[in-house]
Amino acid sequence: MKRILLFFGLLCWTFGFSQSKVTAIEGITIEDKSDPRALEILRKVSQQFRENSPKTLDSYSYKSYEKISLDIDEDSISQYNKFFEETGMFREKRRKDSLNNISARKIFSKSKLFLWERAQEFLYSKQYGEKINILDNRISGLKQPIYEMIALQQSNRDKIPDQLKQENRGLYRFFLTDTLEMDGRKNFVIRFREVNFKNPDKKRKYNGAIYIDTETYGVKKIENFSKNKNDGIITSTWIFFHNKWFLAHETVKLKMSNMKLEEEGIQHPDEKPDRKKKQTFGTYAFLTSRYFDYQSPADNSPADFRGYTFSVKNIRGNTLDQYRTDPLTEREKNTYKTIDSLGRRYNIDNKAQILSGLLNGQIRVGAVDFAVDEIVNYNLYEGFRVGLKAKLNENFSPYFSPDYTFAYGFKDDKWKYRIGLDIKTTLEKDSYFRIDYYDDVTASGEFYRRLWNFKMRMANYGNNLNNDRYYHYRGASVSYLNDVTNGLTLVFAARRNLEEALFDYSFRGKGSSFENFNTLFTLKYSPNSTNIMTPQGKSLIDQKYPELYFNYEQSYKIFGGDFSYMRFDALFVHHVKTRFGTTGFRLYGGMVFGGAPIWKNFTMNGLASPRRDFNFNLTSFLGFATLEGGKYYNDRFVAYYLTHKLPWYFKSFGQNISSFDFVLRGTIGDMDKAEYHQFRFRPLNHLYQEVGLEWNNFLSTYFNLGLFYRVGYYTTHNFKQNFAVQFKLKLLEF
Repeated sequence: MKRILLFFGLLCWTFGFSQSKVTAIEGITIEDKSDPRALEILRKVSQQFRENSPKTLDSYSYKSYEKISLDIDEDSISQYNKFFEETGMFREKRRKDSLNNISARKIFSKSKLFLWERAQEFLYSKQYGEKINILDNRISGLKQPIYEMIALQQSNRDKIPDQLKQENRGLYRFFLTDTLEMDGRKNFVIRFREVNFKNPDKKRKYNGAIYIDTETYGVKKIENFSKNKNDGIITSTWIFFHNKWFLAHETVKLKMSNMKLEEEGIQHPDEKPDRKKKQTFGTYAFLTSRYFDYQSPADNSPADFRGYTFSVKNIRGNTLDQYRTDPLTEREKNTYKTIDSLGRRYNIDNKAQILSGLLNGQIRVGAVDFAVDEIVNYNLYEGFRVGLKAKLNENFSPYFSPDYTFAYGFKDDKWKYRIGLDIKTTLEKDSYFRIDYYDDVTASGEFYRRLWNFKMRMANYGNNLNNDRYYHYRGASVSYLNDVTNGLTLVFAARRNLEEALFDYSFRGKGSSFENFNTLFTLKYSPNSTNIMTPQGKSLIDQKYPELYFNYEQSYKIFGGDFSYMRFDALFVHHVKTRFGTTGFRLYGGMVFGGAPIWKNFTMNGLASPRRDFNFNLTSFLGFATLEGGKYYNDRFVAYYLTHKLPWYFKSFGQNISSFDFVLRGTIGDMDKAEYHQFRFRPLNHLYQEVGLEWNNFLSTYFNLGLFYRVGYYTTHNFKQNFAVQFKLKLLEF
């Protein structure tokens, strides 16, 4: 639901309306405790959740119909219209046809401000996994949908609700209050409240209730009220089918903002001003989801599960009548007429496509996509690097996509460029050939980041802030990428380069410039992530773990190549949730066999600077906050990055909840033939470790503050060398 509200808020922004924040769960430690009987029942719910899940069946299928809208409260509609009639809000002086606050008020008098309908089909097979078909979709104001938006799922469809998760147990207090019968089955009634719900009114002592089936310990229903009265309610209801609990119905009502209406009286020069007539109406986000046509076992074939997790069957909205559980009201029909008309007038489609592109790190302007992460960067060799990557998208051609990149470094005073062309072999999945020619620089010993998503690349942004060991490469490559399955991507590439060190370096006494012909095989395996195919290509909807990234590079003494080496590297990422919190870990490493110049070995991702008295840096996906950049190189190494989020939440000030993460990073390796490399460096051949504490949502901001300290073999007597402060944007997550 949080993701739907995020898209919803962004879409509302395209109409020019600012919405107030949605109340988030806030947590502080207080003395009251949960009822032990309620906690024991919840423990059994967690214990039996997998057994109660539909995914323990061999197969199933069902459909859903969802409707999301933005409107004033239904009980206030007649009062709202009466206010318009009495105050003359439609007088000529206020008839300004623009997307401003007055227009919003006029829209609410006849229709809703936003309406989105979606029909889906859910297929599951123990052998082939899950497949979700978007049967039809319609969003008011948009001709083309935001595919990342229409593929979003409700929070409680196939996972344990947030209120029941062990890691969130500290956010609530639970009390067993009753038992009652629902649909012929007996249920425990467990009421709960948020930990900071200190002063409930006399009529409502709780934030919500959970209804638990006494026989199976499956969840029958959850009601969650907002902390502030009339700010909203979320209700989820399950049905017992084939001895499993399927989600049957969800309703959401969340307050978005208050809209104040006032009408000035007519004033004559010799008269006192009339009083203003004022009234406040709340605007709400509404969601209704109904699930139906349950079948198990389901008559599914292997062909039904081809492609990505999500498939789009129709986006025109012309078949939604087949799935609507209730016909559209007159107010809803008017919404499509009114908002679609405004969408055409104010080109809402283009604004929505820009928002969609930003989620994937692109700015879309017509037939051209511009990469966000190429606009400005910083490293110690180039200083500030500004650039532009322009790629022609499917509006130019669905099969051919040329691109051009150029960049300039202010410190090295050099221009860099790349010209490429993607040739798709199918529109059903990501499968394309690529040819490109390039002339650029990059840091020596970098861990390959091919197939990393935008968020991972941004998290590695600060990796070379204190590393000036760069090399120049110029050449051409031919590659082929293919998504074999939803979770497996393979890339094969052949490259012919001229490579030269841009620092004082010689390899085996033969200088610093060489020819290199090599092949590169890259694999990404992410079996649990969900993807959707869009006209722009594959889009990641939900990144789930574990994930594996693997690269194998082979250099040959053919076509003028000077080397014959093999290079491997691998990265494994995973999350584990327990009652003691969430543990995340990255395990990675690499090896080089045969003689290879230093830039084909591994730098150890140091972020610290020996030139400064105080170590402050940005987070890096694989970096060490206290390790000096560009100082250590190995031809083989292993490393780990462990984090553990404590299930304890507190509030400093503002609206965001804070928590703490413990961090432990370590690496060890060696350099077999250090004498091959004539320049100043050190192998990192003892275990290097640093420990840290991250304050999430530091002072209620959207940044995490990390404090790190070097421990073990490489610890020095200088506190400043051992200590580092690190900042991370919260959105980058683990």
